[in-house]
Amino acid sequence: MEIRTIHANGVEFAYLAMGEGPLALCLHGFPDTAHTWRHLMPALAERGYRAVAPFMRGYAPTEVPADGAYEDAALVADVRALHEELGGDESAVVIGHDWGTFPVYPTAGRFRRAVALAVPPPGSLATAFLDYEQLKRSFYIFLFQTGVAEVAAASPGFLEGLWRDWSPGYDAGEDLEFVRRSIGEPANLGAAIGYYRAMLGTTPRSGRHPAVEPEPGPVLYLHGAQDGCLSAELAKDAASHLPPGSRAELVAGAGHFLHLERPAEVNRLILDWLGPAS
Repeated sequence: MEIRTIHANGVEFAYLAMGEGPLALCLHGFPDTAHTWRHLMPALAERGYRAVAPFMRGYAPTEVPADGAYEDAALVADVRALHEELGGDESAVVIGHDWGTFPVYPTAGRFRRAVALAVPPPGSLATAFLDYEQLKRSFYIFLFQTGVAEVAAASPGFLEGLWRDWSPGYDAGEDLEFVRRSIGEPANLGAAIGYYRAMLGTTPRSGRHPAVEPEPGPVLYLHGAQDGCLSAELAKDAASHLPPGSRAELVAGAGHFLHLERPAEVNRLILDWLGPAS
């Protein structure tokens, strides 16, 4: 797929696109890239959507943002700006995985349909870091608050280890090559780690993206039953923390990157939820 660019919210975003029709905005997470949607995008295009997968702020070839902002409000502002600049209207849909879910939950009402994968809604995560087993899985979040984060993340085998632990048995060779191209440079790796530093407040909020009123709406939530990053236990009550009309499904035999591990099943669940483009 050809890589294109667009200016939105003060950032030059690179993105992949496929198909014609209503916008289907696909948002990736860490450590990943827009190529993660290579199975879903053709299915969306065939269904009549214009599937667009941006490289998130700081992930090359998208530029490292000059404001250095990676807090939730910046990600929400990005999604709202991309929706507008890409010509999205009330028929647009949004799909997010991992970090890509963070702006999905507060903007779901802006879209006709919304899908989130692998990171449950905030209410489900409220006590996650009080659980010993989950704390072990989340070691990298706390490592990323320290001054050795970039050195550790760039060390041989670190990112490979995350993929191996998070999606046991999945061959991530192709994905890791995309990741190396995207966050292999120090500035881009620092940007990817910056999301985690902003999440726990290690990096103060930039103030450039003031919080705005959430626009909640129904969400389809999907979680891999063998997720080694966030335990499936955290997703068991996800539906109760989602707006009315939402659904939550556990995908058997899949880990954290469920859309890559079980593409046929995940595509079916997503397309059934989205319905025909209109």
